[in-house]
This record gives sequence, structure tokens and C-alpha cells, in this order.
Amino acid sequence: MEGARIFFRIPIFGGLPVTETMVNSWILILGITLLCVFLTRHLKLKEITKRQAIAEWAVQAVNDLVTESMGKAHVKTYAPYIGALFAFSLFGSLSSLLGMKPITSDINTTLGWAIVTFVMIQYSKIKYHGIKQFFKGFTEPIFVMTPLNIISEFATPLSLGFRHFGNIAAGTVITSLLYSALAYLSSVILGGIQIPFMQIGLPAFLSIYFDLFTSALQAFIFCMLTMAYVSSAIDD
Repeated sequence: MEGARIFFRIPIFGGLPVTETMVNSWILILGITLLCVFLTRHLKLKEITKRQAIAEWAVQAVNDLVTESMGKAHVKTYAPYIGALFAFSLFGSLSSLLGMKPITSDINTTLGWAIVTFVMIQYSKIKYHGIKQFFKGFTEPIFVMTPLNIISEFATPLSLGFRHFGNIAAGTVITSLLYSALAYLSSVILGGIQIPFMQIGLPAFLSIYFDLFTSALQAFIFCMLTMAYVSSAIDD
């Protein structure tokens, strides 16, 4: 297993690498943007098309999720971010079905999302409780807890990023090991002939779990934890 390939370097700041993850991310951004444009073109009030029905269902699903987790008052503020995060995470993991390296198997991707969530948490604390209460919160319940409170605050984005990355990367590793093992088993059965017939069937069933179920589950968990942390910062 190797990390994301470096396609080329931009000759600034000593050479900035443009990796496979970055390229795949921009491809996904373009694809999601085109999908949104396709679903929301020519919206009508009376004659609702199938495309419009799908778009309205998706928006309503995200709004309901945010309402249940954070309250109706925060839907307009946070629903766009949660919807974008879920779509990017889901399609970022499912891109492996198209032969692309999933962007969620790169720690830089998931940590990037976690850092954005971390900034939102700190912003929400300051916005709803004031800068004085924000700093005072690090000294509660007693002053000697300040170092631990600071560590726990920075542990939030780390746990978010590593949890998502670990689950997707683990699925990729297990699938790769299985393919190699089945290819070797085929070679042993056929007396050294390199025809990996054992790879037919079983990997497809495992792909349903690792590529479909796990991708959707991890996207959902990441969004739910994001809303839980931000909601806690608002209500704390």
C-alpha cells in the first residue's frame, strides 16, 4: 500500500506537490457541482419533474437531519455545510468503484474537514457565549484542569479525521490483501499458471460492504459527530 501519487510539482515555495488526492478531489467537486446544476435546473412550482423531486427530497432530508440534531433555528446556518460535507464524503469514498483512489483514504482530506469543523466549534462558542466565556471555559470546573481542557479541545479534530480515514483506509487494505491472496491461491491450484479465477465473485460481495455500506455509514457518522460537537458548543 502506498500513499497518493504525486503527479507534478508547482515550482513555488520549493515545489508544491499536486497529488492524486487533490486531482480526484477537484474531479469530485466538478461532478457534484454538475449534479446539483442538473437537478435544480428549471425548477417549477406546479409541475414537479423527477429531477426536482430528487433535489427537494435531498434538501429536505438534510434539513430534517440538522433539525433533529441541532434544532430548527440552526437549519439555514449549518444545513448547507452538512449537506456538502455528506456528499463530498460519500462520493469521495464511492469513487473507488470507478477505479479512482478514494480521497477519504488520504488523512489530509479527512483532517482538512475536521479542521473546518474545529474552526466552526470555536466560532460558535465565541458567537453564542462571548470571548470572555470562551477563555473562561478552559478553566472549568477548576483552574488545574486547563491543560487537559486544551488537549481535549484539540483532540476533537484529530479523532474526527483519524476515525474516518482509518475506516476507509482499512477497507482498502483488506480488499487489496484479499485480491493478492486469491490470486496466489489461484496460482497454487493451477500449478503456477497465473490465471486469478478465484478473484471472481467473492471480492464483489465484499465490495458491497466496504465500498457502499461503509462509505455511506462513515459519511453519516462524520456529519452526525460534526453536528453534535457544534451543537454542544452552542448550548454549552
